[in-house]
Amino acid sequence: MNSDQNTDSNSRLPVKVFDFFSGCGGASQGFQNAGMEITFALDWDQDAKQTFQQNFPAATFIAQDIRQVSEGAIRELVDQARPNPIMFCGCAPCQPFSNQNTNRQQSDEDERIPLILEFLRFIQKYRPDIVFVENVPGIQNVRPESEPLSKFLQGLKDAGYSLPTYASVPLKRYGIPQSRRRFLLLASLHGHLNLPPETHGSGTENPDFDTVRDWIGDLPKIAAGELHPHVPDHQSAGLSARNLERIQSTPEGGGNQDWPDHLRLNCHRSFRGYADVYGRMSWNQLAPTLTTRCINYSNGRFGHPEQDRAISVREAACIQTFPMEFSFSGSMNSKARQIGNAVPVRFAETAGLHIERHLTEMGVH
Repeated sequence: MNSDQNTDSNSRLPVKVFDFFSGCGGASQGFQNAGMEITFALDWDQDAKQTFQQNFPAATFIAQDIRQVSEGAIRELVDQARPNPIMFCGCAPCQPFSNQNTNRQQSDEDERIPLILEFLRFIQKYRPDIVFVENVPGIQNVRPESEPLSKFLQGLKDAGYSLPTYASVPLKRYGIPQSRRRFLLLASLHGHLNLPPETHGSGTENPDFDTVRDWIGDLPKIAAGELHPHVPDHQSAGLSARNLERIQSTPEGGGNQDWPDHLRLNCHRSFRGYADVYGRMSWNQLAPTLTTRCINYSNGRFGHPEQDRAISVREAACIQTFPMEFSFSGSMNSKARQIGNAVPVRFAETAGLHIERHLTEMGVH
């Protein structure tokens, strides 16, 4: 980089991020890694609030349901943020859109579905330079008769945004060591904004996908129920004697189908769809999609590849690409919930760098 380019980079006004449905701050951490400044966050979860404030002490936090927050509540913050570019990030709670929620009537009645339209209120009021939405892929298929996504897209158009770009993307292609897909939507006031280019896989500089080993292979050994004395949150859940026997009978990458008959559950005998339950991860493969119960051995393929325990809180955070210094607040189960719900940090960082390039190309910086 020549001196002129360096001076230009240093003179940029940093993007100010307003993180709605922030959770513990996975998206904010990624955006901060990309050089943005975290100005505001909103979430109703008290443990997530504590975690967020530990890691982003300079940000203003509103711990309320978005439906109870008026647009005027952030007016002063938005006014103070300008003339910097502003990005509104909205990662609404994902459970109603999940493929685990297959009851159509239940989905129709779930009051959380319109939360993306609550987010739209703030966008239309303040017209941030960039809108970032991340969710589970099913968002575009929920309630076709009312089309919350269609209404959201129309609202963006009415507010003057260029045609938004959105798709369901495989996170392994962005360096996340999980077999996970997420819905991503980007919109800009300053011209068309494509989705970020893939960073991993065929045709990229990183042809191999990241694996479980890449992200947790260096962490020290612990036993089930143990907390490491020096690595924060490197703590695993305890196991019953029977479950300890089960995981000892499970090879790397294996599951309940590998157990001797006396260890198998009746439901596993009659239905083979539970192959991932009580499973171990594989060192040189992707991890499964982490859920809010990702530290529980009986809730999925969350067994450590070789140690006789489920993955620890810190290992779950690493698989979600949180940095080691990121600290969490709450009980073990609360921390797991926060981690499972989080936007993977590296995914947000890649998107943030892509957004920065777009703003530079459009002459906004």
